[in-house]
Amino acid sequence: MATAPQSSSHQHWARAPFYFNSAAHLLRISREKAANLQELLEAVRTSSDSCIFQHTFQTLEEHHFIREGFSNDFSHWAFSACNEVGLAERLAALDVREFTSIATLRERLVHIIEDYLQRNPRAATRAAMEPFYLMASELVVVPTPYVARNLEEFADGLRKVSIHGIYYHFIDARLRLKLNNNDFSVWLERELDMGPAADRLNRIDIYTSTLEGVRRNILRIIEGEVARA
Repeated sequence: MATAPQSSSHQHWARAPFYFNSAAHLLRISREKAANLQELLEAVRTSSDSCIFQHTFQTLEEHHFIREGFSNDFSHWAFSACNEVGLAERLAALDVREFTSIATLRERLVHIIEDYLQRNPRAATRAAMEPFYLMASELVVVPTPYVARNLEEFADGLRKVSIHGIYYHFIDARLRLKLNNNDFSVWLERELDMGPAADRLNRIDIYTSTLEGVRRNILRIIEGEVARA
């Protein structure tokens, strides 16, 4: 008697499906602005969480096509408007992947600026060439029609979802999950028992790749898993 062919692992159903979302960010001008570094320090201390998010996490989406330069708006302003290269470099060295809360990120920003101004007191009140206007970002989640129940469907969804969906699941997820992780890796590990692949996804460098590059790197890992199954 012939036996039914055994299905490969990438055809196994996940315990729960992955629902792809996209996201839009509504911007509004905040009350805070800075004409020098001392005012920037006060603005960072007192501004809303959505302001800190906009000028750090959200910057990665808005300038995802830029692979070099300063990684957040604070560092860019310190360089271009204040000509404080040392501060700009220290602010640019912040890696948002290390942070799972805005409060912790704010503390780090405050510490960096405070320390720099203690070492360079004349820089505190030196007028910038142009003011820094803080913006706030409000997230609006947009469902998509793409759903994955196995690896093949997951790869297909990754190909079709917009770069805003890649950003939402891969970068923005860290604050939502309160973990140094992303939605894709969490699903692979929890629903398909693919811990090693999940780890490889989570190590993809978001600072040396565009979001399209991040998509390609994720797909390379997933397609490799499909091929090995």
